[in-house]
This record gives sequence, structure tokens and C-alpha cells, in this order.
Amino acid sequence: MNKKFYISTAIAYTSAKPHIGNTYEIVLTDAIARYKRLSGYDVYFQTGTDEHGEKIEIKAKEKGVSPQEYVDEVAGEIKNIWDIMNTSYDRFIRTTDKNHERVVQDIFKKLYEQGDIYKGEYKGLYCTPCESFWTESQLIDGKCPDCGRKVHESSEEAYFLRTSKYSKWLEDYIESHPGFIEPESRKNEIMNNFIKPGLQDLCVSRTSFKWGIPVSFDTNHVVYVWIDALSNYITFLGYNVRGELGEEFKKYWPCDVHIIGKDILRFHTIYWPIILHLLGLDLPHKIFGHPWLLFSNDKMSKSKGNITYADDLVNEFGVDAVRFYMLHEIPFASDGNYTRELLIDSINSNLANVLGNLVNRTIGMANKYFDGIITNTNTNTNTNTCEDIDTEFKNYVIGKKNIIDDKMDNLRVADALEEVIDLFRRCNKYIDETTPWVLAKDESKKDRLNTVIYNLVEGIRIGAVLLQAFMPETSEKIFYQINTDFKGFDSIEEFGGYKSGTKVNNPEVLFQRIEN
Repeated sequence: MNKKFYISTAIAYTSAKPHIGNTYEIVLTDAIARYKRLSGYDVYFQTGTDEHGEKIEIKAKEKGVSPQEYVDEVAGEIKNIWDIMNTSYDRFIRTTDKNHERVVQDIFKKLYEQGDIYKGEYKGLYCTPCESFWTESQLIDGKCPDCGRKVHESSEEAYFLRTSKYSKWLEDYIESHPGFIEPESRKNEIMNNFIKPGLQDLCVSRTSFKWGIPVSFDTNHVVYVWIDALSNYITFLGYNVRGELGEEFKKYWPCDVHIIGKDILRFHTIYWPIILHLLGLDLPHKIFGHPWLLFSNDKMSKSKGNITYADDLVNEFGVDAVRFYMLHEIPFASDGNYTRELLIDSINSNLANVLGNLVNRTIGMANKYFDGIITNTNTNTNTNTCEDIDTEFKNYVIGKKNIIDDKMDNLRVADALEEVIDLFRRCNKYIDETTPWVLAKDESKKDRLNTVIYNLVEGIRIGAVLLQAFMPETSEKIFYQINTDFKGFDSIEEFGGYKSGTKVNNPEVLFQRIEN
């Protein structure tokens, strides 16, 4: 039985179509999920949409439609972009799902009945776009610290979660589970800025709008976003307050890693663990706060007019070029940067020059010198066709898998993808070192030439196997061009998995150079 791996994104808020900054998270999560599947894990990958709240109610009213009609349209747009980006999610959830709503009501009631939710009054500074209350000291230049917009004073009757009571418990839990929040810098921010100063009780219901899940025992109130949205990670797996847990819940919970934008990390590392603790459930193994993809080193926003959409980029450059940029150009713990010029430079230097050129040259030589038939003359014991450079090359190629495994286990996806590109660079260097065009002029060097071309094709195959999680369409194109079905990780444990005597197909350009 394969070991399970449950990975999730945060659910996208259905206020507007997601830009490439929002799209980065689903592509990042997809690469991790695909890599785990290739590694033999039974993966469950969940994503979806967060569809309640005052902001939705306001936007629907402005558009002259019902909130449900509004979120139906935006959720469709979000799902469409996730599909355009070729992401392999197992379930796309929506928080307007009736079963989700019922379970959220049950969770709220359970926490109320056990005394962890109480009724009070909230007075504070409220940011409508972020649906967050702030204290005066948390504001930056008098504005919301998350989005920079104006806040307004708000006062209303509300239910509260007794988060203050569990501040010490949470601090002790995080300190005793070093890998729970990553990167380390994010953990330090959460601990020093929020937990150690002492948590305030959390407002968990609202009366000032209606577009939400009603509190079952007090229908003047709707369940506030964080209990509603955060619970999606368990409700769609079959969590049930009332009785028997679903088979998927028993199989996959606890989640192995929540992939979360750093701007909402505190909700996932403070309120979500406390809610799970109060429900008597295990906590996720890891919560990873990924960095942002900025536009010319600036946060993307409609007001700044610097929003770029993933589907527009895919239409122009192709899905794998966009996936590559997102996965390769954003470091583990610091923000990445997008400009059109940087995207084109990345496509030209990495995809056209290194990868595309390598595959095209190699298949071209195979067709020119051997009518496309790839022969492993290393197996012929009567001739010594293998040189020291071949041994070094093979060891380098085979060694990549363990290095990439380690990077992916530590969620260093950009570093892992760079290792794959390095493998293709090494193949190009091997061409320069072995000079096949010189060998081709000497009939006595024919077996040696066969060996060089075989080693190149096998190196490309192993690289394509490792590339699958990041650029699945490109990998398939390479497999087709070199005419192989040996695509699994088990096929790259040793050098030599490419079947001798195979005839390659005609070369096709993988990535055209783009004039900037």
C-alpha cells in the first residue's frame, strides 16, 4: 500500500479573477503533488474557492446579481485558470457546498457548547476587502497592514473564539514541532508578532451582512470567514462532528502540507491549529508560507494597473513556459519578480537554448548518423567504447534524482527545477566534450559514436522523467520525440533504461527563441 500524502492550497477568494500572483500557489502545489505521485505516494490534492463574506455581497449588489450567481461565475473562472495551468488537483471544492455548510454549523455549535465560543460585542477597525478587524497598533500609516486600504470603525454583537486561552498551548506546540511552520523566517514572524505578545479572542460571527453560513442556533449571525474557510480542509474529506468519520478523512488526515500565501499565514498557523485542537483532531504536519510573485518588485493590484493574467500569458507563450517561470524564478523564502522581459529572457536562456536546443541537436544527429536508430554499444564486450568522460557523465545524471528528491522534500521547488535544467546543461557540455561530428568522419569510431548518441538520448530521457512534475506537456513531447514509454522513477535508478535499437521520431522545436 502506498504511503499517503495530502496537500492543499488555500482556497481562492471569489471576489475577482485570479492574476498570476494568485496562480503561482496552485502551480507550486501541483509540482509538489505530481512529484510525490511519481515517487509512489497515494496523493490527495485539494484546492477550491472561498465564497462567502461581505465583500462578495457588495460586489454582487454592484453587478445586479445574487451573491450565488456572482460566486458561480468567479468560481468558474478560477477553476478554468487552474485547468489552463494543467494542475492535477483531485478535488476542487466550493464553500457554498451544502454539506460543507452543514458541517461548519456543527463545528461552530460544538465549540459553543463546550465553552470555546462565547457571545460578546466587537468594537474595532475593520477592513472590508480583507474581512479583518485590526487594533490601532496593528495599522500601518493608519491603514490595513495586509492590503494598505482604509479601515473603518465597526461595532456589532458577535461570537468569539477563546483563542487567548490557548496562546501558551500553541506556543509550546510550535516550539516542540520545529518543521510545523516554514520557512523559519515566517515562523519567527508569527511567534514574535502574534503569539508571544498574547493572542486576542477571535471574532467568529457577523451580523452586518447576510451572505454567509447562518449560525444554526442564532440565525441573526453568520459564521465569519475563518471558521468557514479553514474548515474546508476537513469537511470535504468527510469530517463529521455528529458521528462516523468518512473513509477519506480516516485515510488522508492529517494534511501533510498546507501551501499558503504569506499574507494569510497567521490564520493558518494560529486559528486553524486552535480549532483543530478544540475538535480533538491532529494538526497538519507542515504549513508552508510561500513568497509572493511581484510585478516589477511591486505587489500586483487592480488599483496600480499592474495585473497580468495567467491565461493571457499561456495563450502567448504556452503553458509550460509560464509554469517554468513561476516554479524556477521564485526562491524558497523570498519574493520573486515578474516582468515580460524577465519571462522572455528565461524562456530563451533556459528553455530554447538549453533544453530545446539539446533535444533538437541530439535527435538530428541520431537521424543523420544512424537513420534514427539508437544503439547501446556499451553492451558489446568485444569493443571498448566507453571512456572516462562517459562514466563521469553517467554518474552525474544518475546522481540528480537523489539531489532533487532532497530539494522537493524540503519544498525547495525552484532549486529542484534548477537541478533538472543543470542536467540538460551537462548533456550539452557532453556533446562539446565528445564531438560527435568529429567521430562521424572516422568509420572506425562508429561504435564510439553510437555510445555517445545513446548516452545523450538516455541523459535526455532521465531529465524528462525528472521534469514531468514541473513541465508535464514538455516531458511528453520529449518522450514522443525519443520514442520511449520508460517514464517512471523506477526507470532512472540506473543508467541504461532506454531500449537499444529504438528508432527516434523526427525532431520538433520545443521552444522557439523569442525576440524581445
